[in-house]
Amino acid sequence: MNGEVRSAGLETTEWWKGGLIYQIYVRSFFDSNDDGIGDLQGVIAKLDYLQELGVDGIWLSPITVSANADWGYDVIDYYNVDPDLGTLEDFDQLIAEAHSRSIKVITDFVPNHTSTKHPWFQNALTGRGATYRDWYIWADPKYGRRPPSNWRSAFGGGAWKYHPSTKQYYLHNFLTDQADLNWRNPKVRQEFEKIMKFWFGRGVDGFRIDVFNMLIKDDRFRDNPGVRDNDGLEVKLLGQRPVYNISRPELHDILKSWRDIAESYKEHKLLLGESTLLYNVRQLASYYGSHDELQLAFNLMFIHTPFRAKDLRRVVERTEAAIVAPDWPVWTGSNHDQPRFPSRWAAGDPRRARLALMMLLTLRGTPVLYYGDEIGLVNTNVPPWKLKDPVGRRLWPIYPGRDRARTPMPWADVAGGGFTDPDVTPWLPFGDLNKYSVGTQWQLKDSTWNFTRDLVALRRRLPDLQTGRYGSLSVAPNVWAWERGKATKVVLNMSSQPQDINGLVGQVEIGTNRQRDGEIITQHLYLEPWEGVVLTAVPGAKTGKQPASKAKLKVSRSKSRHR
Repeated sequence: MNGEVRSAGLETTEWWKGGLIYQIYVRSFFDSNDDGIGDLQGVIAKLDYLQELGVDGIWLSPITVSANADWGYDVIDYYNVDPDLGTLEDFDQLIAEAHSRSIKVITDFVPNHTSTKHPWFQNALTGRGATYRDWYIWADPKYGRRPPSNWRSAFGGGAWKYHPSTKQYYLHNFLTDQADLNWRNPKVRQEFEKIMKFWFGRGVDGFRIDVFNMLIKDDRFRDNPGVRDNDGLEVKLLGQRPVYNISRPELHDILKSWRDIAESYKEHKLLLGESTLLYNVRQLASYYGSHDELQLAFNLMFIHTPFRAKDLRRVVERTEAAIVAPDWPVWTGSNHDQPRFPSRWAAGDPRRARLALMMLLTLRGTPVLYYGDEIGLVNTNVPPWKLKDPVGRRLWPIYPGRDRARTPMPWADVAGGGFTDPDVTPWLPFGDLNKYSVGTQWQLKDSTWNFTRDLVALRRRLPDLQTGRYGSLSVAPNVWAWERGKATKVVLNMSSQPQDINGLVGQVEIGTNRQRDGEIITQHLYLEPWEGVVLTAVPGAKTGKQPASKAKLKVSRSKSRHR
């Protein structure tokens, strides 16, 4: 997108618009009973920590009963807690304890597929006339017992598996252990509305909806077309454009019905969607509907964009043009499916990691931090014999899998990492506990942890950073700068060269170099490589004329288009 973008600001009472969400991969957060696995009681034990960090809401990875072929995303029972993680009573306690600290709780919701060990699917296997047969997607073979279509699984291979005794194929867009549900069946929709209400009734504040855009598939099972030169890497790796098994138009009706349920409660519940293979931000924006579908939807294009000023700015500007207030973007750099951003974006460089944190926490939208982001935690090398991720086990060494971003939270530089008992082997190995642990960083004034906590506190203190409009600033080719609200600017030097910028006046509220906190900028701003600052206006200060040879600050006053 050429030119600059300014979005509209807004006043809001919706907690997520000014809040910070923190993703917890429960198995790896804190082990309360010394079995090497994190659990719900472990989350409860760390709520004070999260409150000190400034978290407004936590998103829990799947906690329902699972066969754990895909670690929670292959559900056996939607109405109970996996015994490895705790009990319903533990969950109720977590809700009460979190709410007493003004922390919201969001849980993972997995509606696209179940485990093949789920009682519904086990019943479906008994025959074509079974009660739950049409709760799943079955199809007759093509001539020569070929699959019904050319659709491919996101985890590799074909997306159909033949069932000899009933002479049909069932669809699995992920593992063969994860059978896709038939969302054209009203009984499936009714059951999942019941599941939503069950958890909302227990106090859940919202759902992160797994692969929401995959629910509806083409009912004629037409073949997907081949890839094009301009398709993204993941689409090219898939080997086809998923036109007929992803993002079908009938999906909007389902999302609207869920929004009706979410807003039937006195305090509206949050629907946060996670898509798959969706890189068109205007299509993503369509799932917000007319403020009657999702409230938030993750932006895959952002997380897959290189850590370069021009590239990230372009993605944000396109997002700003598509997701217009009162709709709201959501930004994240790491999650359980992606490599951690201190490795992927920052290449292990703490300066870049802090710059990425400053970016995430100051854009217009809801920031989502993944556990460990606050200490700049990098990927952990997991040897192949210790891999748990089915994708990594299948594709190693071509692809090391997702376990490198799922290892236990390093709470302390001691045996057991402060995560579990020193004599217990955790379910996945630790990384460098000396360099990356909460205990070590807590004590250092200039640590990434203290930087993150102070940046979150600044975000809470400045209305501009919570709900103020976004406006791109033209500064220099390798500098990304923007204005939030009326009096706040963010300037990031995303290069290995120092930058001297004219046309800025203000006070440094926080810098990635903490020695600059409180500094008054009167004529020009000098930034070291990979350095960033948040500036606020100094009352009465004015910007003087600058030499024409210097880069001048330009602010676009144009409004982004409303849909």
